[in-house]
Amino acid sequence: MFGIAGAWLAACASAIPLLAALAGHAAPFPAGSAQRTINVAGTPVEIHSYKPATYAGGPLLVSLHGLSRNADGYRDYTAPLADRLGMLVISPRLDRERFPTWRYQTGGMVRGENRVAAGDMTVEPMESWTGPFILKIVEAVRALEGRPELPYYLIGHSAGGQALSRLAAFVPNSARRIVIANASTHVWPTRTERFPFGFGGLPATLSDDAALRRYLAQPVTLLLGAADVNRDRNLNITEGADRQGSNRHERGMNLFRAARKMAADAGWEFNWRLVEVPGIGHSARRMYESPQAVAALGAD
Repeated sequence: MFGIAGAWLAACASAIPLLAALAGHAAPFPAGSAQRTINVAGTPVEIHSYKPATYAGGPLLVSLHGLSRNADGYRDYTAPLADRLGMLVISPRLDRERFPTWRYQTGGMVRGENRVAAGDMTVEPMESWTGPFILKIVEAVRALEGRPELPYYLIGHSAGGQALSRLAAFVPNSARRIVIANASTHVWPTRTERFPFGFGGLPATLSDDAALRRYLAQPVTLLLGAADVNRDRNLNITEGADRQGSNRHERGMNLFRAARKMAADAGWEFNWRLVEVPGIGHSARRMYESPQAVAALGAD
């Protein structure tokens, strides 16, 4: 009998570290920089977080990485904003294996082979798009923090900015602000440009006037480095991309002007902002350290 009891006690003791680990995963994010993997709708996602030591329940800021998938770096780049604004930062790593270009930068909406030059495109089911998945990450973080109504902001640089351009254009959300920084390409608010550069080729429910109007009413900020004018090896230089402009700064400026004019001509609500960062090129770290990044988020 003693042997059985002893074995039971030993089993319980060996389970304690496992239970502690599971409990830790269910706990809120700790102060400072941290990393954990969380389950998001059955998909494990590596999350890099930063919570200021003085955090007092401020909003969530989701920071999307660029082409290098360095979520830890983007967490660190965004930390100064978190300190200044009292925000919790999380930067999910959306790896290249599960989120290749068509799923990350262009939102997982239309596979490359289905982007036909004319006629209707075949659109993936919305539940498999990356934009809704990002919003599920928000819900998972809210649950861990025990705050189901936690307000959230979205910010993405370069490839992450492209992902947010498609999210803003096509995915209903309740973000306080969507900051698109130095993106290589954008979604133009027109049906004359085909997806992923515009609304053309998509079903009417995704491309009618109601869809365009909703896009222009989104709380979008284009955060542009005024010196991001190089045609580097990571810039999309396809024909559709080059119609937007010759470099990232020019493309963002052209988009803002086109969107503002369309809203004015149609008499539609327009909630976009344009914020330029003087002297800064294609650097997320320097962009996010700037005072203009605070203005881009709409914070004081």
